[in-house]
Amino acid sequence: MAAEDTLNEVLDILTENQRGRPVGIYSVCTAHPLALEAAMIQAKRDQRPLVVEATANQVNQFGGYTGMRPDDFLPFIARIADHAGLSLDRIVLGGDHLGPVCWTRDKSDAAMAKARDLVMRYVDAGFLKIHLDTSMACADDTEHPGDAIVAERAAELCEAAERAADARRMSARPVYVIGTEVPAPGGARDPVEKIAVTTPDRAKRTIDVHRTAFADRGLSGVWPRVIGLVVQPGVEFNHSSVHAYDPGSAGKLSQALNDLPGLVYEAHSTDYQRPESYRAMLRDHFAILKVGPQLTFAVREALFALSAIEAELLGESASSGLRAVCEQAMRHSPAQWMSHYPQQEPQARWYRRYSYSDRIRYYWNCPEVSEAVKQLFSNLSGTRIPLPLLSQYLPFQYQAVRRGELAPAPRDLVIYQALQVASRYSNACRGIA
Repeated sequence: MAAEDTLNEVLDILTENQRGRPVGIYSVCTAHPLALEAAMIQAKRDQRPLVVEATANQVNQFGGYTGMRPDDFLPFIARIADHAGLSLDRIVLGGDHLGPVCWTRDKSDAAMAKARDLVMRYVDAGFLKIHLDTSMACADDTEHPGDAIVAERAAELCEAAERAADARRMSARPVYVIGTEVPAPGGARDPVEKIAVTTPDRAKRTIDVHRTAFADRGLSGVWPRVIGLVVQPGVEFNHSSVHAYDPGSAGKLSQALNDLPGLVYEAHSTDYQRPESYRAMLRDHFAILKVGPQLTFAVREALFALSAIEAELLGESASSGLRAVCEQAMRHSPAQWMSHYPQQEPQARWYRRYSYSDRIRYYWNCPEVSEAVKQLFSNLSGTRIPLPLLSQYLPFQYQAVRRGELAPAPRDLVIYQALQVASRYSNACRGIA
């Protein structure tokens, strides 16, 4: 099966949603190998395509925080897929928040030049689902860019993407997601007691100004490949709380999709919602559900639990000290959390470790942290984890081991934790109660 066939399968699922069937896709936005492997295992079980997205700050032409450029990402994904037993052609790669987000301290001309290069590199590397996000202000924007400027910049990036697709002679052409009401990547910083749902008028205006901007650049023929609109359906999370989806509040926005033919809504920050919320969102045409921090949160939970088991079995002196190593790495290089978390102790300490926004996810590829994980796995691979300790620290895995469904190998125990998240999204997107 070719990439074009898998993309068409994704589009068929979105068409089913447009026609009223409560199904959809979930898009995995993470670069953590264990979280990705869990999602791939789930996709293989489901026999459905998997969408995996990289964000502009994770993967860009300068390496991003993962150290990967766009053309590094596909072989990275291929290695994980091979381990998971999932055919690579069952994965659709997407680029999330592609725009000037990483260069907002530059003037708009310079920032957009880098953004054009970014988008072209993504398309050239085989990414087929492109989220054009130009909603942020650059250094010379005297105020937040208005709708027309945002749309013009998005069309400019789309034009660059199409040039890259032409140069590559791609049979599978990129599809696009637009939208200016983009939640803060990775969760909110402030309390989330009340979330303003996108109004129908706002959604329609976003579509209108973007359609016009595309036409002005001679991209009317590309417009049918705009498949989704990012809106705020009233879901969000911050460090310690989750704002649940309220169908009543989103009802008018859901109905407005009748006036937006060919489109579905894409919902960001859907992490940590309850299963019934996911089913309701799909019913209401939020057909693309983004998940990221919740997957890496689950991985962190399992790794820290294994670290506690390790200390019980081997003693602190012979252990990896993973939790302490993570704390030291975050304190030594605070840029990824300092502006997000309070700086007063002890609150800052537990935020660094346990926050829903999971800023610790930026540190797993630090050499000292990745080495501690390797040591943790090595230490626990050399001993059988006693069932009572599994029950204490990893109760879901304990039950699965007792049922004979799971081997108590450390790596498998971590992936199982992330699978609990992937399976909730999977069940909802397949219409399973």
